[in-house]
Amino acid sequence: MTKQIYQLPESGVDFPNPEYALDEPDGLLAIGGGLSVARLKNAYQSGIFPWFSDYEPIMWWSPSLRGIIELDEFHVSRSLKKYLKRSAFRVTINHAFSHVISACREQRLDAEGTWITEQMMDAYIQAHQQGLAHSVEIWHDNELVAGLYGIMQHGVFCGESMFHQVSNGSKLAMWALVNWLKKHNAHFIDCQLENPYLLTLGAKVIPRSEFLTRLKLARNYVPTADMWQPQELINIYD
Repeated sequence: MTKQIYQLPESGVDFPNPEYALDEPDGLLAIGGGLSVARLKNAYQSGIFPWFSDYEPIMWWSPSLRGIIELDEFHVSRSLKKYLKRSAFRVTINHAFSHVISACREQRLDAEGTWITEQMMDAYIQAHQQGLAHSVEIWHDNELVAGLYGIMQHGVFCGESMFHQVSNGSKLAMWALVNWLKKHNAHFIDCQLENPYLLTLGAKVIPRSEFLTRLKLARNYVPTADMWQPQELINIYD
């Protein structure tokens, strides 16, 4: 097995085997190509995702350890349940995808910079328009206060980013997503990389080989036609 960085052509959508990804930096597999919806579709189906900053080439990754959330292992704290009872929130899906991805970008620009470049935003908005990318929105008094977005084409929801403008907002978005996926008998959530925040929600890491095997099994899952239709999720926290 030759571990090296592969240069992708502008045309085509194929990727090298994820197992060829570098050990350092961990998971870097390829550069270049484009962000067409067809290429994104093939990337996520192959366990690969784009991650790069402004003024960098497009970089494609498949890390040796993959962060995931098992739907039955999602952690809901008592404080979050109490917070929900004290506040009135409305939850929707695919009502405001462009607003969600823009808010995710702005939140990270204000903090430490972001990988959600304008090029990435345009690509994922196109993916949303073609039914590949989806968002969960949290509303309070008709104001969008939190949300998340990601890719789902088979049984795995590949989370990309989340934002919040109220306490616990992103946790509420993730909790709603988990319950929605469980209702539809989906497999698990791909978090790409672990971080301390996700670990508090029950995330764990598995080897790339296990992730790719489970991802392949999830291809047999076919979402129902109405799963990602724009709608309000009533009693989603029950």
